[in-house]
Amino acid sequence: MTQTADASPAPFPVLVTGSTGKTGRRAVARLRELGVETRAASRSGETRFDWEDPATWAPALEGAAAVYVVPLDTVPSPTPAFVEQAVAAGVQRLVLLSARGVNVPGYFGPGVYEDGGPHLHGEEAVRSSGLAWTILRPGWFAQNFSEGVFLDGVRAGELTLPVGDGEAAYIDTDDIAAVAVAALTEDGHDSEVYELSGPRALGVADVLDEIAKVTGVRASYAPVEEAAYREGLVAHGMSEVEASLWMAALEPIRTSREAPLKDGVRRALGRPPRDIADVFRDAAAEGAWGRGGLGSRGPGG
Repeated sequence: MTQTADASPAPFPVLVTGSTGKTGRRAVARLRELGVETRAASRSGETRFDWEDPATWAPALEGAAAVYVVPLDTVPSPTPAFVEQAVAAGVQRLVLLSARGVNVPGYFGPGVYEDGGPHLHGEEAVRSSGLAWTILRPGWFAQNFSEGVFLDGVRAGELTLPVGDGEAAYIDTDDIAAVAVAALTEDGHDSEVYELSGPRALGVADVLDEIAKVTGVRASYAPVEEAAYREGLVAHGMSEVEASLWMAALEPIRTSREAPLKDGVRRALGRPPRDIADVFRDAAAEGAWGRGGLGSRGPGG
């Protein structure tokens, strides 16, 4: 099927998959603040939706005119079958959360995702849908330090990672949600691929410095060799496949492939992306690292 011409914003409701995740729940909140009828869908959300259970797709899609598609990292999603169901349900617009670097061979290390991986397969399904589409390619989330995979280490007082002095331009998930909502509700975003980053690149030690500025306590950064880190992941219960995927995810930080700044937020919203200092100031006010700053050293520290 061929791409449609630029279309007017789709009528409502809007379906948000992954509605309990970092960008999904923020997109739901923004849409509802705008008065947009919004269907929040996930495995544990208001509307039942599970990428690994195709029986949940059609009920969630029924009557939706636009969809914010938040895929799984480990399996191709959305699949052509999901897109076909979206078309059959009358959906007019798809906004896909993809990932930075999925179109760059070797971005996640040699031999990893040589066919583009699940995110690129999802992009291909959306592009060929015949619907209006927009693709978002964010890098690493700033909120991984305040509500994600790095939080426990920061709270414990020591964050151990195999990324050396590598840098990344961490992106605010509120900015990702704002771009998604703009693409779902405004003209001018059809057939756009928005590469999303924050306004400056930082090493892990620099990020911890920024957290220290708002908490008063600095967690230390403990660089570790890749082999030792991987062995630790497996020793703590990760499968070999899961450990390989996690190491591949960290590779763009280690190599500073996440450092170059991207202009997607400005192109989509007409403003610069929020700085990580502002993100952490808000997170501290919300108690991300505890009222007294960082917690005492605990498991993982």
